Amino acid sequence: MPVLARDFESRDALVAAYRAAFADLVDPDETVADFLGGRNHAERRLAGVNPSKYGQTRNHLAGDVTRLGPFLRHGVLTLAETRDAVLEKMRATNSRAEKLVNELAWRDFWRRVLAEIGEGVHGNREAWKTGLDDVDYALEMPRDITDAATGNDFVDGSVTELYETGYLHNQQRMKLAAYVVHWRRVHWHAGAEWMLGHLLDGDLASNHLSWQWVASTFGSKPYIFNQENLRQWMGQRFTGDSVHGPSPFAGTYEELNERLFPR
Repeated sequence: MPVLARDFESRDALVAAYRAAFADLVDPDETVADFLGGRNHAERRLAGVNPSKYGQTRNHLAGDVTRLGPFLRHGVLTLAETRDAVLEKMRATNSRAEKLVNELAWRDFWRRVLAEIGEGVHGNREAWKTGLDDVDYALEMPRDITDAATGNDFVDGSVTELYETGYLHNQQRMKLAAYVVHWRRVHWHAGAEWMLGHLLDGDLASNHLSWQWVASTFGSKPYIFNQENLRQWMGQRFTGDSVHGPSPFAGTYEELNERLFPR
């Protein structure tokens, strides 16, 4: 392992040093996200969190989300101090904060599950509820998905955003996971490993157990969505339309369940 400097004259110099040190691991043309780390940036972002707006808008792609994930993932902020800051802001502004505190609690829950099961996070926690089994799912990600070349504006746009920014809104993560597992019949673990490798806030517990929740191997049923639901949360950015034909997400939930889970 190379010994790296701690101080650089610019961010570009830092990126160049890491590219050189890990040349065998990093594509020289790979995009570097513009997200800034460190304790100072973490404290400023935490201070700017609006718990009330988060609760009201968090499911919308353009909602007032916190973007605290990378700081929590890498230990720059702890869950406890984040919770305390949110509750203090709630008391000071007489606002509601239960939705944000609830999301922090979920992150804590995933971590506790991981601490209990260890390497078991890489295997099904429960049986599939899709009428299918492991043998029915591909073990590798399809190239058209990883190349952002499916022809569907939501899928390709989300994959491109993941590569360029290292971040996806939670609605994008859930829906992209559902597309990979249920529409394309790819094993949740292949999708989870792929996404984890591109997320700045990639947390093994939250990521893999959430993929299992979508898949139904850590939940009561498979998570799916339709085009109407996608448009509700994506605003004007994504329609779910495909250039090669009808949207794969078109139809009622009853129709989609019959199409995706024929058994």
